[in-house]
Amino acid sequence: MSKSPIASDPSTPALPSDLAAAARAAYEKKATDVVVLDMRQIPSFTDFFLICTSQNQRQMRAIAEAVEKALKDDGVTPAHIEGTESSEWILLDYFDFVVHIFTAQQRRFYGLDRLWGNAERIAVPDSPA
Repeated sequence: MSKSPIASDPSTPALPSDLAAAARAAYEKKATDVVVLDMRQIPSFTDFFLICTSQNQRQMRAIAEAVEKALKDDGVTPAHIEGTESSEWILLDYFDFVVHIFTAQQRRFYGLDRLWGNAERIAVPDSPA
């Protein structure tokens, strides 16, 4: 993956371009509390987590579809997808990064932000470039 900053803010670390595209797609569908966890310095199965919150299941599916479409346009497809029409957590596995889309209740319940608390947390601006 090539590096590309998601915003022009110099204090925001550069994100891989596919990850930045996923974040932009999530924001376009009004995802909230979007954060990236940099997993590269800890034992993990991926380089990054992109975690975001949706208001409801319908919006969650719209976010997932937007992320898939944005990355498919660049020739990138998920290796694995978890989550069903009735679930409150959708996971899109792109090997180098994993996108987690939660309802607010499920995000609090699973607490990936806390579970992987030793990962560097990269706040993603809400107006990505």
